[in-house]
Amino acid sequence: MSENYFPETLPQFQKAFPDEMACANYLEKLRWPVGFVCSTCSFIGTPYRFKNRPTVLRCRNCQADTHLTAGTVMHKSRTPLQIWFWAAYLVTSHTPGVSATQFQRQLGLNRYETAFQILHKLRSAMVRPKRDRIGVNGHVEVDEAFVGGRTHSKKQGLTDKVLVAAAVEVRSLEKTHHDGKRRLYAGRLRLSRIPDRGQSTLEIFVKESVAPGSTIFTDGWSGYDNLTNLGYTHHATVINGDHEKTDLVLPMVHLVFSNLKTWLRGTHHGVSPKHLPSYLNEFTFRFNRRFYPMAAVNSVLGIAVRVASETYKNLYSGHKTVK
Repeated sequence: MSENYFPETLPQFQKAFPDEMACANYLEKLRWPVGFVCSTCSFIGTPYRFKNRPTVLRCRNCQADTHLTAGTVMHKSRTPLQIWFWAAYLVTSHTPGVSATQFQRQLGLNRYETAFQILHKLRSAMVRPKRDRIGVNGHVEVDEAFVGGRTHSKKQGLTDKVLVAAAVEVRSLEKTHHDGKRRLYAGRLRLSRIPDRGQSTLEIFVKESVAPGSTIFTDGWSGYDNLTNLGYTHHATVINGDHEKTDLVLPMVHLVFSNLKTWLRGTHHGVSPKHLPSYLNEFTFRFNRRFYPMAAVNSVLGIAVRVASETYKNLYSGHKTVK
């Protein structure tokens, strides 16, 4: 099967990946689209393959073994490839996502930790290295909000919630509505956990997320005051908690925050602050591919074979080494 092909239905997915060898062949094409290259001697050519060891490829020149999963999110995993493929399918094609508990139950895994590790490692692979910045195809709304946890005192500002910054493209449909108005929709999204609402923090987020020269809409918070000097066309509107103004000025980014909070509460019943960045990766990945859910399966598998695995310790500590 071509690495550019992706199944569009569950029966097609089952037919495409009926066993370990089918999964291994697919990963091989993803890793070496123009042909196998030995990691030891750089020999290019068809390797030896073993029916009972589908993830091992042996070089015909130097006889060295290359493991398909080495250096990927599946590195040294004892879990069958089919389980990894099913995880990629469930986490990307199921609209509300899937929790580790649901995944464990659906695939009959004995340990919750196995399900958690698989899903979390896939989430770490949902951010494409050196991804491009948004804003080229429309203006961008930028805002920040507290996510998760609970507020102890609104007057004193005490909260367990985590501050998250969001930037979302706003695009218009090519065809106008019958009333002559163009209908807007959300394009690509960027989310990031941030330590504070300070100007330097917000500017770093904007520069990493939004293409230079883009038009950016924000509220009147002073942390965005310098965006014009950074090369952006900046439109700021003082909102002061006015929901009608919010709906007019920043409708898409607030819809994103609303959906994010609902998803975290509904599917995952809350997420700890240390693991929140991984869940933000998943939400962003699925949001940006919501019009092509089955293509997302192919995409995450492709990224998964190009991103190194997180360590067991880091998965549970919340400290990420994979970028």
